[in-house]
Amino acid sequence: MADDRRAELEALLARQRAAFTASRPEALSQRKDRVRRAIALIKDHGDAFAKAMSADFGNRSHAQSMLTDIATTVGAGHYALKNIDNWAKPDKRKVQFPLGLLGAKAEVRYEPKGVIGILSPWNFPLQLAFGPLMQVLAAGNRAMIKPSEFTERTSELMAELTAQYFQPEEVAVVTGSPDVAAAFSSLPFDHLVFTGSTATGRRVMQAAAENLVPVTLELGGKSPVIMGRSADFAKAGERIAIGKMMNAGQICLAPDYLIVPEDKQDEAVAGIIGAASAMYPRLLDNDDYASIVSDRHFERLQGLVADARDKGAEVIEVNPAGEDFSNANQRKMPLTILKNVRDDMTAMQEEIFGPVLPVMTYKAVDQAVDYINDHDRPLGLYYFGQDNAEQERVLNRTISGGVTTNDVVFHVSMDDLPFGGVGPSGMGSYHAIEGFREFSHGRAVYHQPKIDIAKLSGMKPPYGKTTDKSIERMMK
Repeated sequence: MADDRRAELEALLARQRAAFTASRPEALSQRKDRVRRAIALIKDHGDAFAKAMSADFGNRSHAQSMLTDIATTVGAGHYALKNIDNWAKPDKRKVQFPLGLLGAKAEVRYEPKGVIGILSPWNFPLQLAFGPLMQVLAAGNRAMIKPSEFTERTSELMAELTAQYFQPEEVAVVTGSPDVAAAFSSLPFDHLVFTGSTATGRRVMQAAAENLVPVTLELGGKSPVIMGRSADFAKAGERIAIGKMMNAGQICLAPDYLIVPEDKQDEAVAGIIGAASAMYPRLLDNDDYASIVSDRHFERLQGLVADARDKGAEVIEVNPAGEDFSNANQRKMPLTILKNVRDDMTAMQEEIFGPVLPVMTYKAVDQAVDYINDHDRPLGLYYFGQDNAEQERVLNRTISGGVTTNDVVFHVSMDDLPFGGVGPSGMGSYHAIEGFREFSHGRAVYHQPKIDIAKLSGMKPPYGKTTDKSIERMMK
């Protein structure tokens, strides 16, 4: 990347930080105004964004884009507006006895950090840029956004419209190649949000560490589905098919693999096949079914299936209309179920991020729990079943970023639940009050009363009996 482009990024950051510093303290009304403008930007141009996303993917459902990128993000903005006043209130904290009786007070003030960088991905290009932005603005910060180069049309539209709704010292969108993203991640932000793969997340965190920039990493991993014997396999199959085939499986929280009772495998697979066939009777000319975003990603997914087949997996293509995908040149891929999978298959080693679904079996549910615990902690975990004791055993013995029971993905859509990973699936979270606080500095403030507390507490030399009494009281 040319030195002048890096200088441009550094100048933009300096401009935003100077404006942030000069404007303090800012009224909450100013924060709300920025959130309202972000909502208006999306609402006013939702149709244009949906068309841009479809062009970037090759095909992406207009209705899906309106639901997952437009309406969801507008909802996040409205939720922030509704809660800013409460979120921003200082927390009153207790002080040690007898300081409170003497007039001492303590509080935590939630103050903006400054300039937040947002590195957003291609799979939900608007939601994963503007979703965190809503909370960044609600917390009183400025923001620089670097969207993905894979969804170029959407990124360019985002940059163009942001310049119309915001001054560059408030919110700015920076477009460009992976070199620009690398330079962006190395800037001395006051906080950096990254959504993407675990491998890239490591590099982003390493770059941020050079400037001691705190990070929120929303990564991915292999989110498992445990199906208990008490599950309704037809209903579970439909919900799994919805979650796996939306956006053609290009979702960080998509069910990555299934673990099902050994004697129920055929029933579980049949439930998924039946539901997928009913919802998507055709695929190639079906606008509801998304294309894979790029040739490289499509070839990677084909490679996962070929590797599994070569190593002995049974490959089931859910292709109800018997369509010929080999000559379609649309990067559309049917839901592909893999049975008899083993750990040495690439599909069981990498996050799939597409419509490929491995199925494993267990004799006792603890085998499924042990398998999950032997691998990286996932972003999402899903349990299907009506056995509450078994459900609690699964939840109590596993660790994941979040959980949905008797469905998949839904926990991310709950406004009042934090969304984030753990370990290799991420760190930090946004959504809800936890997100507001992620982008705020919890500043401890202590107000000393007029009385000479140092003398009263024995802290003032020369030390003596008063000091001894304080120590004794503190040690009780």
